[in-house]
Amino acid sequence: MELQKETLSRRSLLIGAAAGGACMITPGLVHAQAAATAPALAAGDVVLFQGDSITDAGRNKDAADANNPGALAGGYAMMIASRLLGVHSGLRLQCYNRGISGNKVPDLDARWQADTIALKPRVLSILIGVNDMWHKLSGKYDGTVDQYEKGFAALLAKTVQAVPGVTLVICEPFVLRCGAVNETWFPEFDQRREAAKRVAELAGAIWVPFQSMFDAAITADTPPEYWAGDGVHPTMAGHALMAKTWLDTTGLG
Repeated sequence: MELQKETLSRRSLLIGAAAGGACMITPGLVHAQAAATAPALAAGDVVLFQGDSITDAGRNKDAADANNPGALAGGYAMMIASRLLGVHSGLRLQCYNRGISGNKVPDLDARWQADTIALKPRVLSILIGVNDMWHKLSGKYDGTVDQYEKGFAALLAKTVQAVPGVTLVICEPFVLRCGAVNETWFPEFDQRREAAKRVAELAGAIWVPFQSMFDAAITADTPPEYWAGDGVHPTMAGHALMAKTWLDTTGLG
């Protein structure tokens, strides 16, 4: 009961902040992450993957039905969905991928009603943040870390209000130091990762630590390029490692 009260209190803070327009998030409002656990999945539950090109992975956007291999694409979302559908075969889960290449937090917000809320996910996995930084470096966007944090928090507040009982899985934005990624990304990218974690904690979400996962996986035999050739988009090995970590962290696999 105490855990339920704490989680509800955290979500109330998130919703109240968003409703107030400013969606202020300060260190004083950030608490230790609740013991977020995987839901007890039920028949017909929807599992939805949202994000940018890392999630998109070249999916067929003309295929909108659940559990469609082309619609799920060939990345971590497809690998996770395949495992869930095999392990929970009796539940007839509905797995969707709605990632879109190039998306930032404002882009998610613009399509959230149709691509997320309307699907009423039981489990919602979100990986967003690399384009908020990459597009800024290329001069195509001027969003700040603060705007990223507030916009992300407002998006989650909107979601928990519209989809009662949704389990949020927030994936850590990541980059590897190779390809397109150089020192101009830092320290701001790390600040954005920290902002994403604060938002996840405030929402009582499950946090999937992709950056620390990749950092630990880099060795002399498996350099950054082995996991993500351009420093942003995972290779097959990178996607497989992401899928394993997601399943292990959520406990759903």
